[in-house]
Amino acid sequence: MRAMILAAGRGERMGTLTASRPKPLLEVAGRTLIERHLDALARTSVREVVINVAHGGDLIRRALGDGARWQLSIRYSDEGETALETAGGIIRALPWLGDDPFLVLSADVVSDFDLNELIGAPQRPTLIMVENPPHHSEGDFGLASTGLLTRDPPLLTYGGIALLAASLFEDWPAGRRPLRPVLDAAIDRQALYGRRHAGRWIDVGTPARLAAASELVASAAGDTASGLRA
Repeated sequence: MRAMILAAGRGERMGTLTASRPKPLLEVAGRTLIERHLDALARTSVREVVINVAHGGDLIRRALGDGARWQLSIRYSDEGETALETAGGIIRALPWLGDDPFLVLSADVVSDFDLNELIGAPQRPTLIMVENPPHHSEGDFGLASTGLLTRDPPLLTYGGIALLAASLFEDWPAGRRPLRPVLDAAIDRQALYGRRHAGRWIDVGTPARLAAASELVASAAGDTASGLRA
């Protein structure tokens, strides 16, 4: 299985923290956000990773190199100064991701979810869903008892961790494109599943949530089963 880490966002809500470096290189408890994802991927059977980059992408390349220190092979999908948004970035990287299901991770998420649970599950498009955080109280999708995602309440929040497939994007042309319409179309076809994660999770979108992520990692320091350990 291959994986893609979404790392092309500018992180403008971080203010001065991202003035000289892209958000994926911000540190949580002494480890950058994107290194934490590579640490997690190194504990799975994944060996090929695509990372999309845009503004500040050269800094990410220099920080991570070819991935050898994780025993991973990293390829960079350079989108230039203007990122293609989530779906656009995935579509651009599809030639490297192949036809088989692949993991997709948002670089700014910190979680103790074990990626092996997705890899070992039935190979069907699946989003990891979490309880709605205060900054996204409206949620995104409902989760039926069958495991299918719906638009019916109660709604949960998409946690930025997914198992996707090229087939979801085959009717969508290349270019700058958000992910939500692609997911909505898959839900309409009953082709998208969800899995609820009740463990630790945070979307690092602001300086306050960056600080909260460090506290989250600290609280998990004594938990040897936690993917958050520093």
